[in-house]
Amino acid sequence: MKKEKYTFIDLFAGCGGLSEGFYQEGFLPLLHLEIDKVACETLKTRMKYYGYDDQYVEKAVLCDDITCEDIIEKINKRISQKPDVIIGGPPCQAFSTVGRAQDPDGMQNDPRNYLFESYMKILNYYLPKVFIFENVKGLLSARPKGINIYKKIMDSMNENYNIVRDSNITLLNAANYGVPQERERLMLIGVRKDIDYDIMEVYKNVKKTHYLPSENASSGLKKFVTVREAISDLPKLKPGEGQNIIEFKEENWNEYLRIIRNKNFDKLYNHSARNHNEKDRERYKILSEHGGWKLRDLQKVRPDLVHHNPKHFGNRYTVQVFDLPGKTVVAHLYKDGNLFIHPDYTQERTFTVREAARIQSFPDDFFFEGARTSQFKQVGNAVPPLMAKACAHSIKFALNEITERRD
Repeated sequence: MKKEKYTFIDLFAGCGGLSEGFYQEGFLPLLHLEIDKVACETLKTRMKYYGYDDQYVEKAVLCDDITCEDIIEKINKRISQKPDVIIGGPPCQAFSTVGRAQDPDGMQNDPRNYLFESYMKILNYYLPKVFIFENVKGLLSARPKGINIYKKIMDSMNENYNIVRDSNITLLNAANYGVPQERERLMLIGVRKDIDYDIMEVYKNVKKTHYLPSENASSGLKKFVTVREAISDLPKLKPGEGQNIIEFKEENWNEYLRIIRNKNFDKLYNHSARNHNEKDRERYKILSEHGGWKLRDLQKVRPDLVHHNPKHFGNRYTVQVFDLPGKTVVAHLYKDGNLFIHPDYTQERTFTVREAARIQSFPDDFFFEGARTSQFKQVGNAVPPLMAKACAHSIKFALNEITERRD
């Protein structure tokens, strides 16, 4: 089969988790569009890692607002060909059930509800062969001002593309693809209607490699990857310790680390721990020492350490479990890490950026730019690269078949 190099445009690029999967499958980036300046710096750093020169990088990373009226003109000034694929995931806070629960009006008036229209405008202008639109499961139930937004998005996509409406097929769990994290995401993929290729084939070829903790060990699939496999090799840190870049030689290889870490790489990036006050350190230590205690358990033995009502904030402090995949990494990490308490009680702290990135399946040589709060936000908002790679692999297979039939 002839191996072509396919091109993509990345909308709402963030720091590049989704595009990392496409880079790893050999796709060529025409453009990354992202509004956050620091995330754009991370994108540029990663492009240089992949060997793109400064001139190409400056042209290919457009730091701008996708909703501005002349966005297509701006993109056209930077690209000289039509993309084969458009990828991207509009910010999901307005669709997420957590976001809706915490907003006084259930995010009815959040302008982010309609960012998908900007995605569709660009998609329908370039009409690539294939697109991928990533979002949270909450999109299925979001009803801003009573509008069934999932149906609206699907109808809009269906004008020019064959799609799958059944969320049993489009809702993927990252842990099935070797990511040490339970993270359900809608991966909406479309194939342009004039192309003779069955969209169901694309989903069939997004191949699961691992079974979930909730599933029976199944033949041909490996066991889920755990938090222990993902982070226990990293240098131990107390609160406030660690640096943004250190020399580091991996001594404790496992199958997962061989996937995300190049054997000749001799650095460790973004592994510095937040400072915590004495009370928090004490909380983290006791909760992790008892392997997953919640606030209500802590209240029985140390009421002085519980200042929230455990009934309402039962999950506010969550210790990650060594022998399971991590819980869903969220952008809230930039405010505090209480949902990501390190399971090793001797460290008395929450996760570092690198530990969160490991749970997200970012390669170890992926460097996050900016201050630590921004790094956490970038990691939390990202699509896990290994899950993105599984999708990119299937899309590449489809494009090869389409090209072959055309020739």
